[in-house]
Amino acid sequence: MKAVITGAHGFVGRHLARHLRACGDVVHGLDLDGGEPIDVADADAVHRHLRALAPDVVYHLAARSHVGESWADEAGVERVNVGGTAAVLAAAAATGVERVLVVGSAEQYGAAATPGVPIGEDTPMEPRSPYARSKVAAEALALQAAVEGLGVVCTRAFNHTGPGQSTRFLVPALAARIAQAERDGLDAVPIGNTTPVRDVTDVRDVVRAYRLVALQGAPGAVFNVASGQAVTVGELAARLLARATRPVRLEVDPELLRPVDVPVLVGDAGRLRSATGWSPAIPLDTTLGDVLDDARGQLT
Repeated sequence: MKAVITGAHGFVGRHLARHLRACGDVVHGLDLDGGEPIDVADADAVHRHLRALAPDVVYHLAARSHVGESWADEAGVERVNVGGTAAVLAAAAATGVERVLVVGSAEQYGAAATPGVPIGEDTPMEPRSPYARSKVAAEALALQAAVEGLGVVCTRAFNHTGPGQSTRFLVPALAARIAQAERDGLDAVPIGNTTPVRDVTDVRDVVRAYRLVALQGAPGAVFNVASGQAVTVGELAARLLARATRPVRLEVDPELLRPVDVPVLVGDAGRLRSATGWSPAIPLDTTLGDVLDDARGQLT
């Protein structure tokens, strides 16, 4: 199986490439051309590279993915997330790619969650950020391409983390602050809103799901990728703090609060399990420990 990954040098892309190669796939990244970055929204460049690589499957991961930062550059987020998806879909259709996986986000659901009820794929979407709106629009393009005959499947991934994730995101940011507190003898770790409820899966489980969906999912179908387990941001922080080598407390920092935080995002991955047999294999505490160890390693 020959695969192309857009966003191959990103956090999830690196883990996906490693997993695909472990499965025996030949992997190419659509990120660089002779050392120069490829603009995923450049339709001609994407078409040229897909024609040259002739993959069996394209994993479209490239995106502007930070929710909090999306308010600062809505046009840029739309250009990459929507325009880039349009370019990949058009190039895949024109060059005879058999399968395309378009990766979406649980942020698309926004405020639609009912407390205590995991979100299924048929839940109406109520996006609450420019990032979330861009992902809704990108998915609509993908589903239309499936209607027109392209073998497209879509995912809506709930929160995921693991070693190598940028400190712009919650869990590695907390881990980095704890590692710094351990090294420097600090007593407090800054944090933003501790009340949001999230569904957190290890990235290494998520990329397993992506390959299964890409190869086994029905064209035009949408699959949640989620653990189904609810955990508050405060609990995530507490579980990381429990692994600290010195006593450290949390301290709310107003600078870390987002303009809008979706209160609850917990997913139902029953459709994914039924279609592929997937289930998460890595316990959350193992993931958190790996992220904290990675953060400590970055300081040495």
